[in-house]
Amino acid sequence: MAGTDEDTVAAADEALYVLTAALLTPAKFPAVLGDDYPEACAALGLAPLVDGYGLVLGQDGHGARWTVVIDDVSLVAVAIASWDCGMEHELSPDERTVVAALPGWPLAVAVAAPGVPAPHDPAPEITDGPALTPPDTSVWGPAQRRLGADEIAVQWTLWRDQLDDAAFITEPDGAGPAEGTGGADGEGGAENDDRPGGDGGAVSAHGTESAQDSPQGRSDIRRVLAAARAYVETPPPLGRVRSSFAPGDARTLRADGPGWSLVARTDDIAFLLLDTRPGEVLPVGRGPQLPGLLEALDKMAVRPF
Repeated sequence: MAGTDEDTVAAADEALYVLTAALLTPAKFPAVLGDDYPEACAALGLAPLVDGYGLVLGQDGHGARWTVVIDDVSLVAVAIASWDCGMEHELSPDERTVVAALPGWPLAVAVAAPGVPAPHDPAPEITDGPALTPPDTSVWGPAQRRLGADEIAVQWTLWRDQLDDAAFITEPDGAGPAEGTGGADGEGGAENDDRPGGDGGAVSAHGTESAQDSPQGRSDIRRVLAAARAYVETPPPLGRVRSSFAPGDARTLRADGPGWSLVARTDDIAFLLLDTRPGEVLPVGRGPQLPGLLEALDKMAVRPF
């Protein structure tokens, strides 16, 4: 594991100016690093411990970037919660909690410590390997897709309000989809069209309605929902399905797999993002079977402590 020798830890621990922090646990990890918790840990060269880690990102007195990994998860969780509430909170990890000091930052950080040189990677002679760098999100791919799902989960109301519920209404009595609707919730095709449903077309990552969804798009939706359903039968790697707070009695669900991400509210619809559909967000209507799938996923999902 890079940066675990005593000299490297001491270099990062001495006068570390903390800029931000993140949790790396089965229920909460930077999704940009991977589709699941073990994959995110592997990106940092860490063993996927059940209790997880806290990541402290900062600069040393020379301005070098360091990521200090600690095993005091609650310390980092309290600091993040305080910052999210606009409160000042000093994050000073005890050196006994330090698991590793890794050169570089695995996440993009837009701020810098005052009074020290501009952020830069530590000198190679004091590290055991290359410095961490954030995943490339300048082009559409797994990292950008997962970041998009994160945004939808946080800004659910904003994204949900872009959809007109009329777009999900189909002709009754199995007569087929109404003109202008997608006509499938990925669960059964036209024979189930006696329900509100449909993918309703695609919404671009910039929030504008795109061209009507194609048969290939509906096939993609069915494929992704089938993969998510398979998780209920055969549990995936830890953290592939996560459940978090939502207003009322609902939960926010996040699920990821090879090439796809799902974000949903258990009392509402779902959104899908695929590597093969750059910049698009595919809404999936409730239909007769989506609620049961979301309920089953929520039961087996990892939840924050």
